[in-house]
Amino acid sequence: MRALFIADAHLSKPADPNYRALLAFLEEQCGKTDLLVLLGDIFEFWIGKATVIDDYVPLIDCLERLHRQGTRLVYVEGNHDFHLGPVFTRQLGCQVLPDGGGIELDGRQVFLAHGDLANPDDTGYRYLRRLLRSRLLQSLIRLAPNGLTMAIANRGSFESRKSSADRHRRWPARKILQPYVQAILDEGYQAVVTGHYHQPYHEKMGDGEHIALGDWITQYSYAVYEDRAFSLHSYSADSIATGSSC
Repeated sequence: MRALFIADAHLSKPADPNYRALLAFLEEQCGKTDLLVLLGDIFEFWIGKATVIDDYVPLIDCLERLHRQGTRLVYVEGNHDFHLGPVFTRQLGCQVLPDGGGIELDGRQVFLAHGDLANPDDTGYRYLRRLLRSRLLQSLIRLAPNGLTMAIANRGSFESRKSSADRHRRWPARKILQPYVQAILDEGYQAVVTGHYHQPYHEKMGDGEHIALGDWITQYSYAVYEDRAFSLHSYSADSIATGSSC
């Protein structure tokens, strides 16, 4: 069993370095990977769309090639991509986990979470999350032109990035994630994989372990599960090449 785990690419335009790097990396995995887990915020914005926004066609095509080559796809929805819809479940045969959940790897119980629900004190975000995931807003977004929804999303992302440094000072990643992960391990899981906090690390916690994925923006970090063990890696942007496709 070989599995890959990636989170927080925040893809926008196919010409962007992180977008090109992800496509190159995934093309290299065709026929070599049993499972690809995307742990949310892969897209800068994908909410409730039944069709693919033009800028995201290259990634969807790449994921479809992986699927045809036998790679199982699992997508944990993030705070930038949810209500994923039929493009993922039907076209890609993808298992979608709106709030995270467990999978089994070689008999080990592994919990997958984007990580945006790890902080119980971030009540403002929790309220916004419920609002954004409501059926009413989902219906409105489906009716809105793609250009309008992307403009709103880009503005929201800009405002969010401005306040992210303050949030990180108030709520350091490890301080927030350790009790959250420990509670999950106490339920009987052997490992927890998270995204959202853009800080990669891998630590043992008693008889379990926590793998925080970092991001695919400047770090190009990802995790591999192989030979019954997890490991963290970083993809070199210098590796972007014309490469063969699946």
